[in-house]
Amino acid sequence: MTQIAQSPAPELASTRYLAQVVDSAGWDAELQPCGDEDIARMAASARTIEEHLAADLPIYGLTRGFGPLVQYGAESELEQGSSLISHLGTGQGEPLSPDVSRLILWLRIQNMRKGYSAVSPEFWQAVADLWNRGFTPVIPRHGTVSASGDLQPLAHAALAFTGFGEAWQRDRDGRWSAVPAREALAALGAQPFEWPVREALAFVNGTGASLAMSVLNQQSAMRLTRAAAILTGRLALLLGANPEHYEAGHGIARGQLGQLTAAEWIRQELPAGMTRNPERPLQEPYSLRCAPQVLGAVLDQLDNAGDVLAREVAGCQDNPITFDGRVLHGGNFHAMPVGLTSDQIGLAMHMAVYLAERQLGLLLSPATNGDLPPMLTPRAGRGCGLAGVHISATSFVSRIRQLAAPSSLTTLPTNGWNQDHVPMALNGANSVAEALELGWLVIGSLALGVTQLAAITGHPAEESGLWADLARVSPPLDADRPMAAEVRAARDLLDQAADDALAAR
Repeated sequence: MTQIAQSPAPELASTRYLAQVVDSAGWDAELQPCGDEDIARMAASARTIEEHLAADLPIYGLTRGFGPLVQYGAESELEQGSSLISHLGTGQGEPLSPDVSRLILWLRIQNMRKGYSAVSPEFWQAVADLWNRGFTPVIPRHGTVSASGDLQPLAHAALAFTGFGEAWQRDRDGRWSAVPAREALAALGAQPFEWPVREALAFVNGTGASLAMSVLNQQSAMRLTRAAAILTGRLALLLGANPEHYEAGHGIARGQLGQLTAAEWIRQELPAGMTRNPERPLQEPYSLRCAPQVLGAVLDQLDNAGDVLAREVAGCQDNPITFDGRVLHGGNFHAMPVGLTSDQIGLAMHMAVYLAERQLGLLLSPATNGDLPPMLTPRAGRGCGLAGVHISATSFVSRIRQLAAPSSLTTLPTNGWNQDHVPMALNGANSVAEALELGWLVIGSLALGVTQLAAITGHPAEESGLWADLARVSPPLDADRPMAAEVRAARDLLDQAADDALAAR
């Protein structure tokens, strides 16, 4: 136990792995053809299916219908494949972004080569070739319960390969627009194709949409937590807070790995030998003093979430699957692992954002900022300083709390007697993504506060680096001005700084 408690910061291996996954689905990335081992696994899976068909054994989706219609027989693979993706084309709402859609396809294509789903290498290659050439379906974000996988969004993606629906197209200036899928295929010199039922099942019976969104949310939340640590350290330095709050001894004594990491991140912003300003309290309010404990707890939850998501990326979510020469009917497509993980990402991220909002409140009040002017205005009485910035940040936190309510608590039975327990994983991931957008605005708001604090206290200006960039984005307030654009610019600077800091580990 002592050895664990004194170990260095957690390695965040799953977070780095997920970052590699996102990079692998980038616009310049390419899926490699199936190798000999891939083809052998896929061929063995296909043989298992053929043997079961020859033995007249029932197989879901091939000889039997879908969902509650499993009690009825079926015959045609192409008819069944078309029926599957067509009846699920009921998604609605604003589309997922092109980046999310490309990651969704990458996840499903990789899943199909694992050798559990009887997918033919030739069909796999046809889908992979189009992905390599940038073909990216427009996928609606609403309409799935994520129980038999993310059926609706994945069906819309599959339909685009048949020429139905829309696909993304980017112009020379990098702007995206939705065009008819048939037109996008033609621009690539490709013909629409049909989905046999085996490949259709393997594609839509998975957690690809909720998984892709949750992976991106986990990455964003991790960067946000890193940014919060950067700003905490800067705020502690400018105020002259007690640096004892951030010493490693606390984490060693407690044994929480995330706390050790968060404290280390904060200390990186403090000069060696820093001492407390004697005018500051021995013990700061919790938003400063307990930042390692809060951000550390968030970090631990996000790291655990990364572990679950990494296993989901590496695994197979199909139904049925072939395994050791048998066809197994089950529920691997149920997205509960992703759903609960997504909920936890939202809850954890909210705590980091709330900490940032409380730190902003601390530096805007004379009771806690060292008797500086309220709202950090140099023109008290005539000016309002950062009052508007803080009011908006408070609104953002309130909205985040609404969005971060666990979607797993909103499950409803559907699909007759069949899908009587569903996870609502994509609903949750969509909400967490929206909450993160607001959370980053709170980070940008705090960054403005820290920048104005440096100016009003006469902290020496830096020639380069993050703090110099922030000073250029948000110059000293000699008069009130609209600051919405400055909040967004500060957000972007902190996002990049956090990304760089995490990549340097």
